[in-house]
Amino acid sequence: MRLGPTMQKYILHWGEMGARWGVNRTVAQIHALLFLSNHPLPAEDIAETLDVARSNVSNSLKELQSWGLVRITHMQGDRRDHFLAHQDVWQIFRAIVEERKRREIDPTLSVLRECAIEAEQDALLEQATRDKMDQVLEFVEMLTATYDDYKHLSPATLQRFLKMGGKVARLLSVDEKGNK
Repeated sequence: MRLGPTMQKYILHWGEMGARWGVNRTVAQIHALLFLSNHPLPAEDIAETLDVARSNVSNSLKELQSWGLVRITHMQGDRRDHFLAHQDVWQIFRAIVEERKRREIDPTLSVLRECAIEAEQDALLEQATRDKMDQVLEFVEMLTATYDDYKHLSPATLQRFLKMGGKVARLLSVDEKGNK
């Protein structure tokens, strides 16, 4: 598969953004290639197109599968595995958010809860420090509860909600004088 300049630019940038978000650059580039591709690709074609080692492609595909962003499919007359990325941006968004929550937020929330329990018995911990820890716990619990409320909404409802964002913020905001 030959990439035109626009696809190449998109894939390279997606790799750069992935690296900034803590995702391996090659993993992000492979995801971009599979997303932009109009048909499933075997690992060999991915490696050749992106000029990446076959072993790196294999490991990256496993990572993308663990995130639920890529799945294996088979083609008539070809015994190789072919890979296909979700094509719906909302599915991609949901998969990424859900996996980040599972990998990052959930473990953090568990530790914050443990610390809150242990803080009650820790005589060396000042009350002001306990209060700060409690504030962080409340904040993360609030975000998690909000996520749980919204994750089942349809893409159309989420899109309407996001488009309303600025209007809702202005409606709910209070100016510096306390007036609505």
